Amino acid sequence: MFSNLQINRTLVKNDISMDSPKKTVSQASMQEEWTEIRAAQENPVHFRPLYDRYFTPIFQFIYRRTNDESLTADLCSQVFLKAIQKLSTYQFKGVPFSAWLYRIASNEVVQHYRKTQKRRVVSLESTQLNDLIDEVEEQHNDYHQQTMLQALDQLKPDDIQLIELRFFEQRPFKEIAAILDITESNAKVKTYRILERLKKNIHRINTEGGRAPEL
Repeated sequence: MFSNLQINRTLVKNDISMDSPKKTVSQASMQEEWTEIRAAQENPVHFRPLYDRYFTPIFQFIYRRTNDESLTADLCSQVFLKAIQKLSTYQFKGVPFSAWLYRIASNEVVQHYRKTQKRRVVSLESTQLNDLIDEVEEQHNDYHQQTMLQALDQLKPDDIQLIELRFFEQRPFKEIAAILDITESNAKVKTYRILERLKKNIHRINTEGGRAPEL
């Protein structure tokens, strides 16, 4: 068993679709959305279109990290409650409004695991794991997947969060920066350093002859 992570390798459960997020959003779309946000800032009743648009993506984002529908529903409600409460402070910074919502959702998930002290859920598919392996190794097979999972388990929660956003959810660095409240260049530097740590973890596991536990 993994000491820090609960690896969930099934992204579709009980008819909950785990669609990948859109990688790019046009400037025109963001400007149009900014008009909607300003209207909602003037009158909360206008928040409804934003809620309808982003409820499912936010629900999926949280579900990937909990694998629990009931818990996800509760956290999702908290996200949108806080979004409405803090909407007056929102300012357009050239990234989709969803990034701001994802930041709130990410904080809610972190607070939940910190409070309950339960193991962190990480949802992924074999293809996503292989994409990550391609970044640090020249080949991959079942053994390499097991080793990568063990190497991931040795990372800090903040490192795992960035790996999820970049490699498992394939988000652009600009959006990742907005979600994590860091600069885009910092997001890139952090990703590079995390990949280097993964390489070292994998080398140490292979050198010590340790095999990752069976899933």
